[in-house]
Amino acid sequence: MFTATCHEIFTRSIADYHRYDNVDQPIANPYTPGSVEHLLYHKNWIDTVQWHLEDIIRDPQIDPVEALKIKRRIDASNQERTDMVEYIDSYFLDYYKDVTPAPDAKINTETPAWAIDRLSILALKIYHMEQEVGRSDASAEHIAACRRKLDVLLTQREDLTTAIEELLADIASGRKYMKTYKQMKMYNDPSLNPVLYGSK
Repeated sequence: MFTATCHEIFTRSIADYHRYDNVDQPIANPYTPGSVEHLLYHKNWIDTVQWHLEDIIRDPQIDPVEALKIKRRIDASNQERTDMVEYIDSYFLDYYKDVTPAPDAKINTETPAWAIDRLSILALKIYHMEQEVGRSDASAEHIAACRRKLDVLLTQREDLTTAIEELLADIASGRKYMKTYKQMKMYNDPSLNPVLYGSK
């Protein structure tokens, strides 16, 4: 199953990051460039770094100048994340290029890669909730609450995994078809963001 590959790679990426636990640690992608495995690892590494940048920027004692730098970095990370989703969808478009959709084929609300994006974020939520459950300095109430949340996250992962596999099976059989829309983020585009083009 494709999602089994995702789970394995996301787990490895998150573990690799936490060997250093440093947002400036360079990525060392162990998979062959150009492969979907390489894309999945890179995608989750972006998500993992951004997760920790979001933690850092919420420090109430953070220097405002440093906070702005991190906000700009998060914006760039979001752009890179979107790019990676499109690369993964390009893989699927090529993989299923010879499938002829049935006359009554339907389109899904999201592409496979955007569902996999959610699976990547879910892997991070599960990892960090497991860390909370294992804390020795937290109250019993905190740990119990986190354990309940972890159970929900694990169920969510199971459901999302099933949904992704069903979507891929539907695309492979022609019951559904893929259609992608290139990103139209306006705030990053100097010609579309009025604050940017109005300052010229």
